[in-house]
Amino acid sequence: MRALAVLAAALAMACTDAFFPFISRGKELLWGKPAESRIASILEESKCLVDTAMYTTMQRNLKKREILSPAQLLGAIARAAEIMETSIQAMKRKVSLETQQSRHPTGALSEDLLSVVANMSGCLAYMLPPKCPNTCLANKYRLITGACNNRDHPSWGAANTALARWLPPVYEDGFSQPRGWNPGFLHHGFPLPPVREVTRQVIQVSNEVVTDDDHYSDLLIAWGQYIDHDIAFTPQSTSKAAFAGGADCQVTCENQNPCFPIQIVTLRDYVPKILGPEAFRQYVGPYEGYDPTANPTVSNVFSTAAFRFGHATIHPRVRRLDADFQEHPDLPALWLHEAFFSPWTLLRGGGLDPLVRGLLARPAKLQLQDQLMNEELTERLFMLTLDLASINLQRGRDHGLPGYNAWREFCGLPRLETAADLRVAIASRSVAAKILGLYKHPDNIDVWLGGLAENFLPGARTGPLFACLIGKQMKALRDGDWFWWENSHVFTDAQRRELEKHSLSRVICDNTGLTRVPVDAFQVGKLPEDFQPCDSIPGMSLEAWREAFPPGDKCGFPESVENGDFVHCEESGRRVLVYTCRHGYELQGQEQLTCTPEGWDFQPPRCKDVNECANSAQPPCHASARCRNTKGSFRCLCEDPYELGDDGRTCIDSRSLPRASWVSISLAALLIGGLAGLTWTVICRWTGGGTKATLTIVETGSVTPQLRCRKRRAMGTAQAQDSEQWDSARKEGRGTHRLPRAL
Repeated sequence: MRALAVLAAALAMACTDAFFPFISRGKELLWGKPAESRIASILEESKCLVDTAMYTTMQRNLKKREILSPAQLLGAIARAAEIMETSIQAMKRKVSLETQQSRHPTGALSEDLLSVVANMSGCLAYMLPPKCPNTCLANKYRLITGACNNRDHPSWGAANTALARWLPPVYEDGFSQPRGWNPGFLHHGFPLPPVREVTRQVIQVSNEVVTDDDHYSDLLIAWGQYIDHDIAFTPQSTSKAAFAGGADCQVTCENQNPCFPIQIVTLRDYVPKILGPEAFRQYVGPYEGYDPTANPTVSNVFSTAAFRFGHATIHPRVRRLDADFQEHPDLPALWLHEAFFSPWTLLRGGGLDPLVRGLLARPAKLQLQDQLMNEELTERLFMLTLDLASINLQRGRDHGLPGYNAWREFCGLPRLETAADLRVAIASRSVAAKILGLYKHPDNIDVWLGGLAENFLPGARTGPLFACLIGKQMKALRDGDWFWWENSHVFTDAQRRELEKHSLSRVICDNTGLTRVPVDAFQVGKLPEDFQPCDSIPGMSLEAWREAFPPGDKCGFPESVENGDFVHCEESGRRVLVYTCRHGYELQGQEQLTCTPEGWDFQPPRCKDVNECANSAQPPCHASARCRNTKGSFRCLCEDPYELGDDGRTCIDSRSLPRASWVSISLAALLIGGLAGLTWTVICRWTGGGTKATLTIVETGSVTPQLRCRKRRAMGTAQAQDSEQWDSARKEGRGTHRLPRAL
């Protein structure tokens, strides 16, 4: 910790040294140097600001004996992005100083200079396209990251890539400050309302004032949440640095800066119910094959606004039903906040089946314009006083989403210019009036609220705007996916026919204890007519995937490889095996074997243990720990008195004495006790007037053992006296112990 404190102080001093000349030199600052040198100086300032915050946090956590949180450990990409953003912000200040006018920072810099900034900040490595393997395995199966789906654009649709922008972002400073950030900033002549005020006046409704959906079950909502969190996950910034001299955003509310693939069930059974038949035909339509020009990357507006419509359909109660799909006598319905982070409720509440029955046989909450979101979500989210509606509104602003009218225009819908126009899109006059009263101008309305409040399309659970945005995204995810299940190269005709038989109801039958389910799991089921025995629910047969050797094959399958495996595929009409090793092992030999008329062209490879501890470039353990290689893995070991932290790699102070110290203390106590006994014996012996003496240690109940001198008489009577004294001591309830007579 001392070293960290010194390092943090040094970083702070370095930042001060770099920053104050930056301010004081004004227009002469560094601009006489070559461009790359000037950028390097700005980058050093940015790195100082980022790293000082990082080390200060690390120091604080170590003092608390805490390991960095997962959010803090995601820092590699976030740190690079923060350095780049801070550098461009510094350039913006510099441009404003020199030109005396406000310009977007990237507009004042050439593309070459921006590339230099990206490279020197560390961002460029994350912006470059991934390298795609050219094997039959990569052509047959998608990569787990989703990369290389489109070989011309290998980053499209990949994990850990930026969300796609369908419209340019809108920020109050032109770069990163969300709409509504600066109280004095006007939008079409008016400031934006605080998101919490929008929730209170327009969105929030009492838990008791909830209307049930007479068509769809709670499972429709659960499925939407399931796929939403897979394809539309938007993590918060990991930044701890306050670049404008502000506070840590994770501990203050102060206004300062700081593959899974879409399944058959989703496109066939879920999306048509959300968009309605007419909008589904218009925006999605039938599958016509893979489109290499379709970018399947998830968009900002879909992820942060449109697909969050489902929050308005979440019921405030979690219903649990018995085997007859009736209210469970021992398991009453739970308020939603009681179910958050409560796994024991599941384990002690009859398991999964009562919850699944409730999802199937109880209706979802109907999204009405004057009943948008219940108090379980606006007042008690995650058992805390969090407000999901306000989070959604602010999330859209943070992502720079333009206002409601900009997105209507994007979808080819008419702009809403007046209060009368707004009342056409939103049938509830009172809701339309409240929205316009808060935002003052239709262009200012947050897209999430505007899309949520629109009148439903026929047979849909969304209005025109969200039907457009969700439909466009779903079509891009399907048509831009080389591995989409309907693409002719992915499955055989027989396999596709089997896949078409599958359904969510069949999945429930196969994975729960339920014996009856609705044919359509998303339709709210009525007992008994809508429920069918699981035996009558169709399912797919895996026989269509059984692999058979072609006629005349002389290769067969080789024996399995220890600590590895192989996958079969075909290349140029020949059978191929592609080998991989388990984690912690590396392949030695040929990765790919091809079947020839004489047999396999190479011997199978083997998997050798990787010595992770020998990696000096990227050591697996922190410098505070010692690395020991194990088979297929490694262990980080700590020297006493340190212990391994929660990350399994870093040694932290255990706040206890080392084991060696306890041994030393014990030996010292024994030595002192021995010396004291020896000293007392000598004293007793030499003060006994020439008579011989022995040292008796007498235990007196709970009192500390006492040393007593006793004169010895003739040797002949000593044993008798000892015996008498021992008997006397036993009668008095105390023990008498003698040191060896040699003393």
